[in-house]
Amino acid sequence: MSATKYIAETLQKEYKGEKGAYNYKKLYKDKLVEYRKSELAVVRLEKPSNLPRARALGYKAKKGFVVVKVRVRRGSGAHKRPRAGRRPKRMGTKKLTRNISIQRIAEQRASRKYPNCEVLNSYWVGEDGKHEYYEVILVDRSAPEIKADKDIGWICSSKHKGRAERGLTSAAKKARKGKKKTKKKKK
Repeated sequence: MSATKYIAETLQKEYKGEKGAYNYKKLYKDKLVEYRKSELAVVRLEKPSNLPRARALGYKAKKGFVVVKVRVRRGSGAHKRPRAGRRPKRMGTKKLTRNISIQRIAEQRASRKYPNCEVLNSYWVGEDGKHEYYEVILVDRSAPEIKADKDIGWICSSKHKGRAERGLTSAAKKARKGKKKTKKKKK
């Protein structure tokens, strides 16, 4: 079995509830405390924290790949209470949601921070009471190693510019899908 499979197996034990050598709950809590200490919302990492997930989404340990941890505020965002008269039900301050997912917001923030890179993909890392944390995989389009790579070279073409802003990442595509319409049955 490869090293990546061993790592994935170890990470999965946390979700299955197996008791082992590691106290996953404590490790996760400590990790979030470290994340909270950072003042920056977008932080570049040396390597992904969840290597199997990153590799499944297209990450390779070579020049041109950048991994960034992004912090995004949880919740539906700030909504101003209308000043004009309305009955309380129509004030529009409760049960309002963002138009785009928090993961998509994280991808867009990473894209703005690194304008020379394109967002390849992203995955959830953790959440606490105030924030959600995502790791975003970015690819440097101008790197010769990326241009020569047959697997990821497609991202260098001009039609993939601004993928995160145009909703072309997998997280954005999931959010863009509308509700399926059902046909009315004839009597």
